[in-house]
Amino acid sequence: MFYYLFRYLDHIDFPGSGMFQYISFRSGLAIIFSLILSLIYGKKIIRFLQRKQIGEVVRDLGLEGQYQKIGTPTMGGIIIIGSILIPTLLFAKLHNIYIILMIITTLWLGLIGFLDDYIKVFKKNKKGLSGKFKIIGQVGLGLIIGASMYFSDDIVIVEKPQTMKSRTQKEFVENIEGSEIAVKSTKTSIPFAKNHEFDYSILVEFMGKYKTQATWIIFILISIIIITAVSNGANLTDGLDGLATGVSSISIVTLGIFAYLSGNIIYSSYLNIMYIPEISELVIFASAILGATIGFLWYNSFPAQVFMGDTGSLTLGGIIAVFAILVRKELLIPLLCGIFLIENLSVMMQVSYFKYTRKKYGEGRRIFKMAPLHHHYQKLGYPEPKIVTRFWIVGILLAILTIITLKIR
Repeated sequence: MFYYLFRYLDHIDFPGSGMFQYISFRSGLAIIFSLILSLIYGKKIIRFLQRKQIGEVVRDLGLEGQYQKIGTPTMGGIIIIGSILIPTLLFAKLHNIYIILMIITTLWLGLIGFLDDYIKVFKKNKKGLSGKFKIIGQVGLGLIIGASMYFSDDIVIVEKPQTMKSRTQKEFVENIEGSEIAVKSTKTSIPFAKNHEFDYSILVEFMGKYKTQATWIIFILISIIIITAVSNGANLTDGLDGLATGVSSISIVTLGIFAYLSGNIIYSSYLNIMYIPEISELVIFASAILGATIGFLWYNSFPAQVFMGDTGSLTLGGIIAVFAILVRKELLIPLLCGIFLIENLSVMMQVSYFKYTRKKYGEGRRIFKMAPLHHHYQKLGYPEPKIVTRFWIVGILLAILTIITLKIR
């Protein structure tokens, strides 16, 4: 909202109003504002949750220190969601299609996570929201994102921005509308490939005249799989104090860098990557998330004063997935979100192997001492803060490798 106010003030030559035209300036404000919100109002929300006795219900897993967490306020994801949305509404261009889709994603998955936490806390049902309803919600979001990218005229890419080097960013944007170089496309970025791009249409070449429609169906299905996998991965990772919060913030910073590079004609030309008009506005959204998660980490670090619950974990995971899809980096998700992936895989491997050995030998056997993977290290006797810190370090290394793929072909 401030963007529109100061754009009007800029027209009447109000001193300093032109600063709001710069993404870097608005991103800085978004970080500061979201950080202050999560720190100041986070404490008040924690006290409110304590008064309402909205505390964590802990299952007996035989883990050291787990009973110390009983009664710790949960549903703290409300702090994160509020600290993301308010700065975004204040500093972003609200007519931007990418900002609209990210706001929808935040509210959509925030509601699903809230319902799950509500059932666990107030209905005393440890299973929470039925798994099929979560899947339906995630599938619904995938349909919205995929359909928006297919039907919206505002979502286009420029495949060869390096041919536009002689133009400035402003000149390019002013002349791009209606031009042949801005096209709707199902292309995405792929690491270690010569042209650094992959078109989903390759998968349906055999469909002939129906290839275009089939390509978008494939794209939507992949979007649904990614959103479901990453949001559930974030949910599984949220088992130690500060773990999901820190890992999510690392992923968001990386995706924010991609949004900035892809939305700038100069940098996208230099890196020879597709230019995505208006995508750089997502840097403001990423900045708001960074401030919100850092502020939340103040209370969520060991020993945690509040847990994000499914309200936060499902939302953050979904945001990362949708963000990656919008910046055309969804095929980098297995690398960037390697922590979420390994947490998911550890559960799948554990369950599958247990069932297989029970059927074959009459008793179930385990690969890990406990799944998800972070609990395996707890069982080995590693202190919780050390596990979390080392997972963060691995997350940072994966983020660096993800960025490096821009130049490795």
